[in-house]
Amino acid sequence: MKRRAFVTTTALTALSVSAFGGINWNGKRFEGDSVTTTDILGPYYRPGSPMRSLLIPKGSTGEPMNLIGTVFQKDGKTPLSDVLIEAWQCDENEVYDNSSDDYQFRGAVKTDSAGKYEFKTIVPVPYKDGGDWRPAHIHLRISSQDHQDLITQIYFKGDPHIAGDGSAGAPLSVNRILEIKKNASNEKEVKFDVVMGQSFPLDEMSYKKITGLYQLEKGMAEFNKEDDLLIMKINGQYMEGMTYKGDNSFVGGLNFNRVKFEILADGSVKAKIIMWDGWTTGVDTKVEFEGTKVLKYGA
Repeated sequence: MKRRAFVTTTALTALSVSAFGGINWNGKRFEGDSVTTTDILGPYYRPGSPMRSLLIPKGSTGEPMNLIGTVFQKDGKTPLSDVLIEAWQCDENEVYDNSSDDYQFRGAVKTDSAGKYEFKTIVPVPYKDGGDWRPAHIHLRISSQDHQDLITQIYFKGDPHIAGDGSAGAPLSVNRILEIKKNASNEKEVKFDVVMGQSFPLDEMSYKKITGLYQLEKGMAEFNKEDDLLIMKINGQYMEGMTYKGDNSFVGGLNFNRVKFEILADGSVKAKIIMWDGWTTGVDTKVEFEGTKVLKYGA
């Protein structure tokens, strides 16, 4: 596996590409990115979803639907087994289960030897997000030991809210707008195949330099390492899963949210966060804020 390590340049410590390889931007995407495009993590992710393919709780009035697909290696042809797929969505009343022990409409499965997965859920519904509507969607986090972890969302053809949504309406989301069909058993079904990307993780020492709590002008930011992702929380709420893209910078889904770290010679660390802030303001806008690390994790 290719690794990145710290190097010292003048007064700053930089996260830079090691001698084993580099990260390149070809004008449209980062080389090594998955063919299946990323999307925002959003504020409703919960870790620890139970291992189950049936997401529909008792008493649900939603319309049943199967979500099926195959996960492939970065070549787009070779099935990838033993991949963890977490799925979550709102219920038929536009509500996410953010706190109950039941983890309603949340679950996780692993792909079989042929790379296949399946969830039994309901057809999602749009919901009000501040002053706008989010189109119907299902969130997915796909984790593989040998490939870059992927956070994405799927949307559905014919949804009138797609065009006005910053994520669903982005050009990179076009191949994740899917058609719901009927299968041989006359059940509603949507198929979503995934092609994973190449992993370029930082070494553990690099993550120890940047993970921890950061004091913002208003509130706190927290950065944690999960597999080969940098998870960002703002005031305790999950906001983004980011990958390293060089130049001390991590980028989230659709390149919307990003953070750049400045590691000073005295060991102090600063973070500049650029974020698509549709959740807290109700208006889709870019905001920038900075923080200084006040608590580190690990040795």
